[in-house]
Amino acid sequence: MKRGRRLNKKRVGTTIAVIALVFFVIGGSALLTKDSKKKGKNLEVREPKLANSNIEEEAQENLPEENHPDENVVQTTEESVEKPVETTKQETTVTETKKEKPVQQTTTKVAAGRVPVANENAIALCKQAQTAHVKDIYLTFDDGPSPDITPQVLSILKQYNVPATFFVLGSRVELYPDLVRQEYNAGHYIANHGYSHTYSSIYSSVQSVIDEYNAAEKAIQEALGMPEYHTLLFRFPGGSSGGTYDSIKGQAKSTLENMGIASTNWNCLNGDAEGGSRTKEQLINRLYETAEGWDSLVVLMHDANDKQTTVDALPEIIEHYLAEGYTFKNYYEIFQ
Repeated sequence: MKRGRRLNKKRVGTTIAVIALVFFVIGGSALLTKDSKKKGKNLEVREPKLANSNIEEEAQENLPEENHPDENVVQTTEESVEKPVETTKQETTVTETKKEKPVQQTTTKVAAGRVPVANENAIALCKQAQTAHVKDIYLTFDDGPSPDITPQVLSILKQYNVPATFFVLGSRVELYPDLVRQEYNAGHYIANHGYSHTYSSIYSSVQSVIDEYNAAEKAIQEALGMPEYHTLLFRFPGGSSGGTYDSIKGQAKSTLENMGIASTNWNCLNGDAEGGSRTKEQLINRLYETAEGWDSLVVLMHDANDKQTTVDALPEIIEHYLAEGYTFKNYYEIFQ
């Protein structure tokens, strides 16, 4: 009997131990699962918040030396910028379908003359006109008006229904106010190129640059009979930086900007101010050469009285860029 009782006690003890072990295993497993869930929760991936990356690209000034008697180097904006990479150019290549569109569909409709409207973003937008990855083209003519060349230029622009911008000289405006009125009434933008185009006079001081601007502005207003007309846009003779007068130009540019006046250069040219006699073909080839690698183009040309080959080349230039799918614009795009 005693031995049987001992065996029963052993069995009871073993049973209790087994049950305790089972509860211990189950409890431990539950704790591990709970802890694992906690850790999993803590390791959840959260989407990062994106900061506003609307940052305007800045570049260092490093434009080439100016040359007398006129602008004859490729300049971009007031600050030099790099040309778009080739991949960008390939991405914006016009398809055959686009080339087949009627030419009128690739131009900006030329509206009647109107007063430019100040734009606080004008400086950045003028820069963008030369660096954007879009197929826009701004035809610009300096040093006019002139009685022989300007009427021919206006006739060609009317024929193709394309707008342009005329950077006029105040001294020429006083001589031919009727031509300035024709430019304005045809919907072209009248911009300021100073009064005399004599570098030694213009760049003798910052104040002389401002005086040249104001004198040209007054001449334009009187020619148009519109004292409310303000060009709001200046092109420095020889470009807005570089050369002998670089320091004066930089200071004058800042002063003009504080007055709410933007300035602009060019990123391609036909070479009609590079000296010597140039044939029509040479001007066309020079433009295509300097325009290579840019998408949006600001073309420097001249409508002074000795620029007949500029007139001769103009129709072919316009037809070429119409066929390439370009939209022709003037600076009313910015000051409106």
